Amino acid sequence: MTTLADVAELVRAPAALSVPGDVVAGAAAAGALGPRTPALAGASVLLYWAGMAANDWADRELDAVERPERPIPSGRVTPAAALGLAAGLTAAGVGLAAAVGGRRAAALAVPLAASIWGYDLLAKNTAAGPAVMAACRGLDVLLGASGGHLWRALPSAATVAAHTWTVTTLSRREVTGADAALPMRTLAGTALVAASAAVAVPGARRAAVPGARRAAVPGTEAASAGGAASAASADGRAEVSAGRARAAGVAAALPALLAGWYAARYGAAQAQVVRDPSAGKVRAAVGAGITGLPALQGALTARGGASLLGLAVAAAAPLGRRLARKVSPT
Repeated sequence: MTTLADVAELVRAPAALSVPGDVVAGAAAAGALGPRTPALAGASVLLYWAGMAANDWADRELDAVERPERPIPSGRVTPAAALGLAAGLTAAGVGLAAAVGGRRAAALAVPLAASIWGYDLLAKNTAAGPAVMAACRGLDVLLGASGGHLWRALPSAATVAAHTWTVTTLSRREVTGADAALPMRTLAGTALVAASAAVAVPGARRAAVPGARRAAVPGTEAASAGGAASAASADGRAEVSAGRARAAGVAAALPALLAGWYAARYGAAQAQVVRDPSAGKVRAAVGAGITGLPALQGALTARGGASLLGLAVAAAAPLGRRLARKVSPT
């Protein structure tokens, strides 16, 4: 009998922690953060789980040889149940996106779902596989941006897509192992991805620092008033302005800090593959890429002006690593 644990393993449940950050990063970049963002993130998770179930259904014969411990070849989940679950989750994900985001969200959710199924059924084992999977993640970011200025989210979508390309390229060698050249290429890609997340996007929204102009000329109002009370008031405002300026400085540095964290964790795993390109090390690097993605998404969210939310998104990275010890994300 199929258990909830079997279903969780089939859909790689812990790996879904890497998904909501796509939508949040897109919404932050597009100025679309709002009440419907969590629901769009939920739709994204449903589509992700659908893709995992469809992936195992499509690979059931290959997994019977290479990874017989998976839910379908081990007999814990029937192929029909996996396919039905994938179809149901797809319908639920697209339906939820359309219900909360209207036609603009549906216009992105439908091609996203099509890309997911296209990867699982057609593109996965072809040269186009990494590019199709990268497109899935890019569309996921744009789904979050569907309620705002979509074009503003294009740089974030490209950054997440590039990261996904590195992970997918590595994943194609999870069973056979890789040569040292492959992780060197993906490591270079990771460095570029981290650098792009740390750099401010021209024209992006930035939170204003109230009182900054007053802070630039502390005491001016006091001088005009000529009273001790006014001087004290001006000093207080200057202190508040200075505090706000410091907070703005931290907020400005946060994207680079989170991008550096992402690069350090994922990059270290890929460096291990350079030294030892065995299948086990490749799988570990793929897992690091999946569970480390929230740190990158957090950097992009902070770059969009939502620093605290960016920290919250990035916090999913260590949580995902802990859960990955119980259910493999690959």
